[in-house]
Amino acid sequence: MAEATGPVDRRAALKAKSRRAILDAAADLMTRRRTADFSVDDLAAAADVSRRTVFNHFATLEDVVTEVSGHMLTEVVDRMSAQAASADREPDTVLADLVATASAHHLVPVVVELFDILGGADPQPGNREALLMQRAFTLFTERMTAAMTGRHPDVDTLAVRLLVAAFCGGLLGFVHLWIEETGAADTPASRRAWDRLVARTTEILREPGA
Repeated sequence: MAEATGPVDRRAALKAKSRRAILDAAADLMTRRRTADFSVDDLAAAADVSRRTVFNHFATLEDVVTEVSGHMLTEVVDRMSAQAASADREPDTVLADLVATASAHHLVPVVVELFDILGGADPQPGNREALLMQRAFTLFTERMTAAMTGRHPDVDTLAVRLLVAAFCGGLLGFVHLWIEETGAADTPASRRAWDRLVARTTEILREPGA
């Protein structure tokens, strides 16, 4: 049996390596060019893979951009989860943990970078940019849900999932309002505006079991 799994494991490792190379190359292109507009040929050359390999892993370039954008947001959740796990304190309420993770200090720099890459100088992003941002926040919601259910095992799982979905939906609901108000600039004033919108979102939500 071991002989049969060896080649399979090697193929899986090579496949994972190719996928990682594609995502890393896309992230580098997006960061350097400050845009998500690049071709499959650009991406394949940067990742040192063939066009066919790119499409073996991703159906469209939009899927690549979505995953890279989502990773930028989910890294915030991962950092907060790591900090919480290493801290010598009891978990806060679910809602308080959500607010802490979504604070301007953590999310504004990422949202500004995403807007710069996906939306450019236009304060009114088009359908493509709005859809990419929405899909990125979907990945953020999934990671946030996993983090919160793991951090609060004694709270009803469905209640946590619904609260996270409502909270993250609120973030996505106001992100473009915040962009219009602030021009997607990372300033003390724009951070205060972000935190005010987070507070408004929190006001209409309720802690599970409260």
